[in-house]
This record gives sequence, structure tokens and C-alpha cells, in this order.
Amino acid sequence: MEETEIEGISRDDRSSHHNISSGILPSLGAHSNRKVKLRRFIISPLSPRYRVWETFLVFLVFYTAWVSPFEFGFLETPSRPLSITDNVVNGFFAIDIILTFFVAYLDKATYLLVDEPKQIAWRYTRTWLFFDVISTIPSELARSVLPQPLKQYGYFNMLRLWRLRRVSKMFARLEKDRNFSYFWIRCAKLICVTLFAVHCAGCFYYLLAAHYHDPKNTWIGLVMDNFVEQSLWVRYITSMYWSITTLTTTGYGDLHAVNAQEKLFDIFYMLFNLGLTAYIIGNMTNLVVHGTSRTRRFRDTIQAASSFAQRNQLPARLQDQMLAHLCLRYRTDSEGLQQQETLDVLPKAIRSSISHYLFYSLVDKVYLFHGVSNDLLFQLVSEMKAEYFAPREDVILQNEAPTDLYILVTGAVDLIMLRNGMEKVVEELKTGDVCGEIGVLCYRPQVFTVRTKRLSQLLRLNRTAFLNIVQANVGDGTIIMNNLLQHLKERQDPCIEAILADTEHMLAQGRMDVPLSLCFAAMREDDLLLHQLLRRGMDPNELDSSGRTALHIAASKGTIECVLLLLDYGADPNRKDSDGNVPLWDAILGNHEAVIKLLIDNGANLSSGDVGGFACFAVEQNNIELLKDIIKYGGDVTLLNSLGTTALHTAISEENVEIVKFLIEQGADVDKPDVHNWTPRALADYQGHEEIKPLLQIGKKSASQPVVSPPDMQGVPYLKKYQSEPTIPPLTSEVTVNVTEANSSNNRLRRRASNFRNSLFGIMSAANRHNERGMSVAPSPMNSVNSVNFARVTISCPERGSNAGRLVLLPESLQKLLDIGAKKFGIRITKAFTKDGALVEDIAVVRDGDHLVLVGEELERPSSL
Repeated sequence: MEETEIEGISRDDRSSHHNISSGILPSLGAHSNRKVKLRRFIISPLSPRYRVWETFLVFLVFYTAWVSPFEFGFLETPSRPLSITDNVVNGFFAIDIILTFFVAYLDKATYLLVDEPKQIAWRYTRTWLFFDVISTIPSELARSVLPQPLKQYGYFNMLRLWRLRRVSKMFARLEKDRNFSYFWIRCAKLICVTLFAVHCAGCFYYLLAAHYHDPKNTWIGLVMDNFVEQSLWVRYITSMYWSITTLTTTGYGDLHAVNAQEKLFDIFYMLFNLGLTAYIIGNMTNLVVHGTSRTRRFRDTIQAASSFAQRNQLPARLQDQMLAHLCLRYRTDSEGLQQQETLDVLPKAIRSSISHYLFYSLVDKVYLFHGVSNDLLFQLVSEMKAEYFAPREDVILQNEAPTDLYILVTGAVDLIMLRNGMEKVVEELKTGDVCGEIGVLCYRPQVFTVRTKRLSQLLRLNRTAFLNIVQANVGDGTIIMNNLLQHLKERQDPCIEAILADTEHMLAQGRMDVPLSLCFAAMREDDLLLHQLLRRGMDPNELDSSGRTALHIAASKGTIECVLLLLDYGADPNRKDSDGNVPLWDAILGNHEAVIKLLIDNGANLSSGDVGGFACFAVEQNNIELLKDIIKYGGDVTLLNSLGTTALHTAISEENVEIVKFLIEQGADVDKPDVHNWTPRALADYQGHEEIKPLLQIGKKSASQPVVSPPDMQGVPYLKKYQSEPTIPPLTSEVTVNVTEANSSNNRLRRRASNFRNSLFGIMSAANRHNERGMSVAPSPMNSVNSVNFARVTISCPERGSNAGRLVLLPESLQKLLDIGAKKFGIRITKAFTKDGALVEDIAVVRDGDHLVLVGEELERPSSL
């Protein structure tokens, strides 16, 4: 492993082969920086067990670093305890030599772990194998084969200092391990280097005296007669004393060099001490300076700020704010609170995940973002930056350009307005409140001065980044704007009311930077804004998060001007929302007669929606008048709803005798099963409704009676409101529209991703829709996508004695064709045949101008006409 490896992401991370503790950087384009699975019997160098083994060997190296110079300098013959210990230590290193042949290594070219046994063996053989083997041979064996000059005990042991490279690698890893203090690791390393130098020098210096021909003419012989006969402990302490005094340059006094050999050794030792001392002093200076440099920079910054304030004669309040901010900056740096600095060095995905974890729950509660999608909130949180502000510090100034909005995380701030030269506190904001949003969204100078009351943390969102995100989420942008306008209305402040009036005027003129949708205009019943948006080419059939169109909303509110505009620009009157509702049903629920007539005159058909669901809703509301309205406007109250049940089932469950009787009179089938195969009669028997059972027996006899057919609605062109726009041609009630089903949703308030139609790209696509010739055309009823099918067919029903055909528009499905026939001829239609008697099984085989014969249950095959 290389010395540059980076250790210490966490202790738990070391247990995985996929951790990044080794700091391996893969080559550009590489798919992985190491193999996921190694060969059998191959050990990963990142394995926790192997790391424990390496740490154990490092402790054995410490023993070798002390004993090898000691035996070399002080021992003439092997000492039995040391000899046994040396051989045991050598045995462990011999085991490590064998293990190394099975340890994968990192290829420097590809940065992949190589687990091929032959490559591992060849690499180890040509690098460190020879030195490892030499340093592991027992001393007894070496003395028996070495020549006489090298038989001195300890000479061969010095080769074991080769193992010190393991200690160097260990300190390199510990210095980068965040679980240990860098300062203390560096200090420990310097201490170990110093002790080893002192120990080796003392042992070598004693060896010179012990082997000199005149023992009295040596550095130790001058102060100690017959020093060889002294105890080993006294000789070792004396040598260490000389080595330390020489290293620290406090000698020479009692111990000094005498003969030429000793003087020569002292020369080289003192030269070595020069470098070692410089290395130690430099490292210690760097560690100390690193700890005090932050304080020095802080004092220099404070001094520069004070000089600047005095030179420019700034007011005392501004001086206090400057110094308070700088002090807060130093405090957060010294306490490790550099949140934004830490986030800025991380990849965007990690920054987004951290911001989401820290601030998403807070931003989700801000009134401005109530009802928007998760996608928008996630994008906004990713762009927010956390900042600290000292007490009494200005965050926003009144009349300042609108560049940012802020969300309060902790602390408290005051909204201050300057009136008649006096500052007045308008409101106090607390955690979760937002400030600066009026200036950002309405693009006007900031209305208030925002000043902190105590130490506060705020999330800052840049206006440009905010608008860029909202531009891609038009539906959410309109929700945000609506939340702002609603909030301004609730403030009931004269100043805020003026801002609200100006904002609404800008909305009506279409001069807002925030993208708006047709649904937003329809919700506000603002026909002027709606007209501006439609003129820009927005799709009149765009959907909101609940699958509702602007026509749904305008019909539910009864705003006839908005309905006129939308129909005039080609809005589909039979578009279903995610709950199966059509605009006509919304108008019926609101009892808006003028809108109902207008929709019917322009082709609205109640049967395009979930008529069964409408009928069940009316039954649940115990509203028989609503049921009559459904029948009046062309709905069949006997159909199944989207859940597979009928209004009759619902009426029986509600035990509503009057409605059950009414539904039976309208031809409801008492034996028609629901999705669970429960018929109305069986359901009444099971629930024990005694009053309803006789009605169902009567209904069984009259079930074959024809369903009351709705009156034909004659199409009448309506009066245009805007003379520059084309008139929508009258459509008959049989017109069938290809409806793109909206995805169902159980929650209309929030958390659907913005769909294509509500995005900016969707609006641009709608504005530049192409016709079949490749020419760009504006949306209109005649060329809109999924518009009316203009293929026409003639239908007739011999069963009703009607051989004369009726010309109708061809719907998109065979079942809808049968439903049209049932309404036209007042009989249940089951099959369709061509004029020649061929059974029609798919609507795709029917062509424009065909004559179809419709039959009911009584006839199996019609006679050729």
C-alpha cells in the first residue's frame, strides 16, 4: 500500500471492502476502483483482520527498534531471554512473509486490486522479499555461517531495522485518521524519532569505547575505571546521558570525545543533530502557529475594520454591526460551525441530501410553499444557504433591491418600516417565517427593514435561482403566487393593501416574472389575466396537480366570462379530471344555469364523465333533485361508477327508500351485479331492508322497460365576448371527444410532481403546436390535439321500427357507439352490424360514411336492408 493512502473515514467503514479509507482515485472512465470479490484464499489489504495483524506487527517493530541497537552495542554473547524473544518475534515476521504471498495489491496503473496469485508472488519477489527474509533469519544461524569479523553478536541484528518502514506507514495513516488528534499524533511521531536517535547514538558510541584498544583513553574510561565491569544498567544510562546532552547541545562537560574515532563519530552525530533539531523545531512551530493563526487573522481583521470605520466616520451603530458580524464569524469558525464552507466543497448530490435532511421539514411548513410539489421543495432546499447573523444586525434594508428572500431557522427578527423618519416595528418573525418574499415575487423594492433581535440563523434563497426553478414548475409557481396574495389579504394593513392592489394590477397585465397558469387565473376569476395568458399561446387544456383544467375551475365557480374565453380558445368541454369529473358536472354542482347552458351549447356531454360516480354522489348526499339534473342533462343513473357499484346499490346501503323507488322508475336493473357480484336484490336481502324488498320485486318486472331518454340539446352559437377571436361552431350532444385520462390522486393539496402540461416546456409546446402540413398554428377548436373525430356514420334500429338512419359523429370506441344508439332509440343496444349484415367487433373497421344497423337483445342478426 502506498504511503499516500488516506485513512480514517470512520472506524466502521474499515470493515467494508468498498470503503474509501485508502484514498484510491480511479482513472478517468473507470467503472470501479477495486474488484468487488477477490479470488479464493486471497486476502484483501483492506480487510479488518489483516489490519489488526499489521497493527500487531507494528508493536513488534517497536521492540526490534530498541533491542537491535542495544544488542549491537552492549552484548558480546547472546542473552538467553533476549535470544528467545528475538526468535519468537522473527517467527511472527516469517508468518507475515508467507501471508504476503496471498495479499492482493493495488496496481498503480489501473488502481484495481490484483488478486492473481502469480502476479502477487512475482511482485513481492522482486521488491521486498529479500530484505524481509534477511531480517528474519535467527542470529544463531547467521553467526554460524558468517566470516569471523562479522561473528560479533548484534551485527546481523541491525538488518532488522528494515522493519521500521512499517512504523512510518502507521504514522502516515494515523495522521489522516479523523478519530485521532493530528497535533498529538505529530508530537508522538517526533518523540519516537528523537528517542530512537538518542538510543542508537548511545549504543553506537558505547560500542566505540568497548572495542577501543586502550579502554582508559575513551570518553567513558576517563570518568569510570574498568567500566566494562560496571552493571549493564549503569553503562546504558551513561550512554543515554551523553547522547541527550550532545543532541540538545548542552555538552560537553564531564563526558566528551577523547580519541580520534570518538571525535569523528561526534562530528557526524552533531551534523545529524542539526537536521533533526531543525526538523523538530519546524514541526512544533508549525503546529503551534496553526493553532494561533486564526486568532491572529481575527485581530488583524478587527483592527482593519475599526480603522476603516474611524477613517470614514461611520455611525456608532454601523460600527457595532460590523464588529459584531466579524466576531460572530470568528466564533462560528472556531467552534466548527462552518456549515456553508463545508457544504461548498462537497458534490451537489451530497449537498442536496444534507440540505434536504436539515431544512426540508422547516421549509415545508412555510406558508409560501403550502400545496407545492415535493420536487419543487427539494430543488428549493438544495439552493438555500444557511447564514448566521449577530443580534441587532440588519439582514434586509427597506427600499433595497429584491435579491434574496430569507427563512428563519432559529432566533427572532423584527420587520421595521420607516415612517415619517421614525422606525416602527411592524411584526416579529419566529422560526419558520419568511421575509423578503414580497420584494422577490412582486419585484419591487423591499418593503421592510429586517433586523435580528438575537443570534439568528437564516436560510437565504437567491431570487434568480428561485425564479429559474419556478419557471420549470409553472403549476407550483401559481400556487406560490396565490399563497402570497392570500397572505397579503389577511394582513389587513393599509400599506400592504396598496401593495396587493399593485400586484393584482400587474397580474392582470401579465407583467409578473413568476410564471402563471390558466388554473390560477380561473381560481381567481380573473378573466383579464386569463385572456392575457391565452393570447400568449398557453394550452387551454393544461392540467393542475389534480388533473383539473381551467374550465373545470371556472365552471365550478360559475364565472361565465372565463368559461367563454376558454371555450373560445378551444378548451375541451368534456375533459375529465383525475376523479372522473367533467366541467358540466362542476357547473351542475354549483347550480350555475348560465354556465350549464353555455357548456351544453358547445358540446358538453355529461356521459363523458363518470356518470355512475355522479349518481352515487347524489345518493350519498340524499339529493334526488341532483339525480334528476343528471338525467336532465343526458346522464344514465343506472351505470356503474369507477369503483364498480351503481347508485341503486348505494341507495340500498343508505336505506333511502325514496331514491330506490326513483332509480327503479328510471330503469335501474335490480339484478345487475356490482364489482363484488352483489345484486341490489341480494344486497337488500342481506342487509334486511324490508321496505325496499317489495320495490325490488316490482322493479324486476319492469326492468325491461326503456330508460327515459334525455331531451335532445340543440346547439346554438353563443355570442362572442372578444371580437378578435373565432366563434366556436355548435356541437351536438353526440360529439365524442378523445380524452386523455388524468392520473388518479387522493390528495389535491400537495405532493404530485409537476406534469408536462404545467411545465414551461409544455406551455411552449402548446404555443407552437404543428398541424399535419408542418405549419405552426395557434390552438383552436378545429386543430387542437385529441379534438373531435369528424368521421360520420349513419345508424338505424329495425327493432324500434326505424329504418331511416340518423347521422352521428363516430366516437372513439364501440361501446360509446352503442350508448349513443341506446339514447337515440330508447332501447338497450348490444351489437352493431354493417348494412350487409357483418358483425362490427372493433370501431377501427368503421369508415366515414358507413351505414350501421344497431340491434338489442331480442334480435341476434338483422335482415339485410
